[in-house]
Amino acid sequence: MGHPDKVSDRIADAILDVMLTQNPAARVACEVLVTGGTVILAGEASGADLDGGLLEGIVHEVINACGYDVSNPGFNVEEVTIQNLIAPQSEDIALGVDADQDGELGAGDQGMMFGFANRDTDELMPMPIQLSHRLIARQAQVRVDGSIPGLRPDAKSQVTVEYDGKRPVRVQSLVLSTQHAPEWSDRQEELHAQVIEHILRPVLGDWWSDDITVHINPTGKFEIGGPVGDTGLTGRKIIVDTYGGWGRHGGGAFSGKDPSKVDRSASYMARYIAKNIVAAELADECEVRLSYAIGIPEPTAVTVDCHGSQKLDEAIIEQAVGDLFPLTPIGIIEALGLRKPIYQPTSFHGHFGRIPDEGGPGTFSWERTDMVDALRAATS
Repeated sequence: MGHPDKVSDRIADAILDVMLTQNPAARVACEVLVTGGTVILAGEASGADLDGGLLEGIVHEVINACGYDVSNPGFNVEEVTIQNLIAPQSEDIALGVDADQDGELGAGDQGMMFGFANRDTDELMPMPIQLSHRLIARQAQVRVDGSIPGLRPDAKSQVTVEYDGKRPVRVQSLVLSTQHAPEWSDRQEELHAQVIEHILRPVLGDWWSDDITVHINPTGKFEIGGPVGDTGLTGRKIIVDTYGGWGRHGGGAFSGKDPSKVDRSASYMARYIAKNIVAAELADECEVRLSYAIGIPEPTAVTVDCHGSQKLDEAIIEQAVGDLFPLTPIGIIEALGLRKPIYQPTSFHGHFGRIPDEGGPGTFSWERTDMVDALRAATS
């Protein structure tokens, strides 16, 4: 959550949540850049009030929540400068998205969206990205509870897993870079041992082995971090946000966008469909592909690809998807409850593979597997 790109994502989603609290039909496409001690807010927002004091409070709240207190020089609530360049949504975009006489919303943009699920983990996520997210969540936990004193918010992880065909058989390598206070700069070996004990081993559990190649702060130290060390930008971690490269990704990022933007909401629906297909044991792996044209409610394409792992004809599964899942923007929004202020928790530790109510009531509704019985009945 302290990586500069994710700080940007979180500020954008916090602004979205505040606007949806004021008006569930608010239109938001918020972009954030953080660099040094400056936060730049840009993009479009309509349908709710965002005065300067409210925006400043949102930014300060997020900076604190990410762990950037006054012990982090250069980027904290006492030093940050905020520039607000947010403007109203284009009338031409609104014209295509606004509901018609039948209550239908047009898609907020054209594009392709993908959802993925497989049997690597209990969460039906690819194992490398799932472990990476859990490592970073654990880093945040031990930073906050003081298990490793002097950790700071900026961190990144990477996991390499060896497969036998489609089956994960061992973790080959781990990379974890974690920002730290100055007292650790000359004590990296000790810090490495602490990270292995308090972060790597607990997360990996039975997957841990002394044969794993481990890289911790491979540059030698990581004292200067956050926006002081690296500029952050909304939407620059789209592979981290999804499946770690296992499934395809469309052209759009997620954070800062209200659910009329199908590059967010349809990606959530695609994950929901793919996860239920795998949970229903109709396939061991599934990728759902959707595409839309701006202003048009119905998708221009719906495809299910089980990569050869399907237990029955893919055409039957695809037909069931079309029959059972609403795929217009308003249908997706209502089915998944997306007009609620649920988005800030999605901006860190991944949008997928999370506990459905983690972060608040209704959050991560796209992780439910409540369509299993209906899918089985429709394909039997």
